[in-house]
Amino acid sequence: MTAPKTVNTDMNESSQRVVIFDTTLRDGEQSPGASMTLDEKLRVAEVLEALGVDVIEAGFPIASNGDFESVHEVAKASDSAVICGLARASEKDIDRAVEALKPARRGRVHTFISTSPLHMKYKLQMDPEDVHQAVIDSVTYARNRIDDVQWSPEDGTRTEHDFLCRCVESAIKAGATTINIPDTVGYATPDEFHALIAMLLNRVPNADKAVFSTHCHNDLGLAVANSLAGVQAGARQIECTINGLGERAGNAALEEVVMAIRTRNDRLPFDVGINTEQIMRASHLVSTVTGFQVQNNKAIVGANAFAHESGIHQDGMLKNAGTYEIMTPESVGVNRSSLVMGKHSGRHAFKVKLKELGYDLGDNAIQDAFRRFKDLADRKKDVYDEDIIALVDDEVVRHNDVIKLSDLEIVIHAGQMQKARLTLNVEGEEKTAEAEGNGSVDACFRAIRKIFPHDAELQLYQVHAVTEGTDAQAEVTVRLSEDGKSVNGEGADTDTLVASCRAYVHALNKLLVKREKEAPSALSA
Repeated sequence: MTAPKTVNTDMNESSQRVVIFDTTLRDGEQSPGASMTLDEKLRVAEVLEALGVDVIEAGFPIASNGDFESVHEVAKASDSAVICGLARASEKDIDRAVEALKPARRGRVHTFISTSPLHMKYKLQMDPEDVHQAVIDSVTYARNRIDDVQWSPEDGTRTEHDFLCRCVESAIKAGATTINIPDTVGYATPDEFHALIAMLLNRVPNADKAVFSTHCHNDLGLAVANSLAGVQAGARQIECTINGLGERAGNAALEEVVMAIRTRNDRLPFDVGINTEQIMRASHLVSTVTGFQVQNNKAIVGANAFAHESGIHQDGMLKNAGTYEIMTPESVGVNRSSLVMGKHSGRHAFKVKLKELGYDLGDNAIQDAFRRFKDLADRKKDVYDEDIIALVDDEVVRHNDVIKLSDLEIVIHAGQMQKARLTLNVEGEEKTAEAEGNGSVDACFRAIRKIFPHDAELQLYQVHAVTEGTDAQAEVTVRLSEDGKSVNGEGADTDTLVASCRAYVHALNKLLVKREKEAPSALSA
């Protein structure tokens, strides 16, 4: 168990340390279809701590019993990170957040209220004076309940400067030690955001008593640029998410922010306490549990980020990798070794390989993973690191599913309806059904509906290969929607139809969890 991390909040020091505040479990989960189960959140939180994230915003405790439990359990399991819970400017929200954070070694309440003219008039229907008083009251109340309080003016980049300065000054005076400035709708440009942070630091009399933070959305593709501009202006905390996950176009991507600072330290002379070798591991896990695939040309973590096909590029790479790579693949956890495991590999070698890939599984989990690895090795000629990652993550994210795929049989006749015979284990009971469909996938999904009737509509069906070759594992993403709630499911297998069924069943399991949650009346971004 590691010692609790100390996060510097004294802006009087000339420290160039930038606090990394990850909100994947809160803002990231607000992406339509990206909801996570409790076990998935705990797994992501564990990886975030291994990554070295300073602050983990674990959820919005007032939103539902499920969110409260998630924050509480993440707080209980955390060894080093500050655990944060979101709260609106109300005593009820703050009380709920404080209660959820009780087990944390160090907890933080993040309270917010809208301050832009547009939001105050149409969303809050409150006068500026009432909003200002609400800032004072909420921060004061929170500070009396917990030592670490963060305050945010929602839609801060569209707030009138005089009013924003007044609210920030009052929030700090009331006890906020972190002031987060959100570009809630991703409207700002880097020069504007830089000027905004600089203006606040210059005009707010007690600005030196708090750490200023950025929270930038990517609606114009400027979230990372705005975040870095804010740091250059004096902000010392960046709010971000793995893979840039988040509402609408997403948030500033943690991996891009961190690697920009590390790679261009000449222009961005700051320090972040991130173990960058864990970036790819975190990226893949978040992609797996949410079902949100990372685009191939995504910076840092995309499949093509370190791929070179052009003859000129390949020639340069062979002579000196620095000709076309500004960072090494290993620096973000991309293992360049090719074939390393096979059907003759033993349990010990497999366990060592899991450690190399960033997994620390218990004996039972290793036993299950090794069994699946052996099955995979019998079906697949070459087993790559990516195959093992997909295999283990697929098993981890569905560990507590109440519905599981047991067996599948497909009958195919060219030019005719396809037939599927499928068996599911539903809460320990084996159930079998047969169905015909317009194609094998349609037949499989119809059979699942027969066994487990539901009204959810299929919104997305997506397949991609984990590695190259006709024997590659397929990773399938399925999105289901029911009563305005959408969830993504993920499945992996060398057989695309098996992977498809696993993904559909995974989505059904998440939908069952989603049904128990109540949507909050208002969320911050």
